[in-house]
Amino acid sequence: MLLQIPDLLSAAEVDEARQLLEQADWEDGRRTAGHRAALVKGNLQLPLDHPLGRTLGDRIIDRLGQCPLFIAAALPLRVLPPRFNRYEGGGAYGNHIDNAIFPIPGSTLRVRSDISATLFLTEPDQYDGGELVIEDSFGAQTVKLPAGHMVIYPGSSLHRVAPVTRGVRLASFFWTQSLVASDQQRRTLFELDTAIQQLTGDHPDHGLIDRLTGVYHNLLRQWSVT
Repeated sequence: MLLQIPDLLSAAEVDEARQLLEQADWEDGRRTAGHRAALVKGNLQLPLDHPLGRTLGDRIIDRLGQCPLFIAAALPLRVLPPRFNRYEGGGAYGNHIDNAIFPIPGSTLRVRSDISATLFLTEPDQYDGGELVIEDSFGAQTVKLPAGHMVIYPGSSLHRVAPVTRGVRLASFFWTQSLVASDQQRRTLFELDTAIQQLTGDHPDHGLIDRLTGVYHNLLRQWSVT
């Protein structure tokens, strides 16, 4: 499932983050890439232990916890601390699939990358190129969102970032391990949850609401892996 989540960060939060990131010291993004990915990766990345990355990442995690759409769609169990990248001067990232497992820095825990996320921090008219192209069962989708908006999609998807030929593209990216490993099952639960919410809004006293809610939780109980 590919889903856009609008306004995860406010305009003021985006402006502050962008100003801080513009002053940061960046490193070659290939330092965190696997052998195959390093062959097609051409960007800059904030060092994983950078204090600014931790500060901004904590803010993003906080906003995710307050976002019903993300919670309903991702059913998050663990979220890898957000990372930050920068594309400019023709920088791009060719076709690749993300690693299946990521260690959480400073912890013995690991995150299975069920869901990939990109949070855009630069307005689309401030750079040319830089589209995120995602290929999966839903076909090839090109994504270039307003600053503060986020897209989530299956971590198993083949994807790439087109060359940035003008300006600078700043973004945060991270992975979520879901309570439900299967993308198809997550999509089914999300559609059922959305239908229940709509039915509740339109007909709050409808007799089927409790029964459908029970079906939702019984499916979640059956499919969840903790």
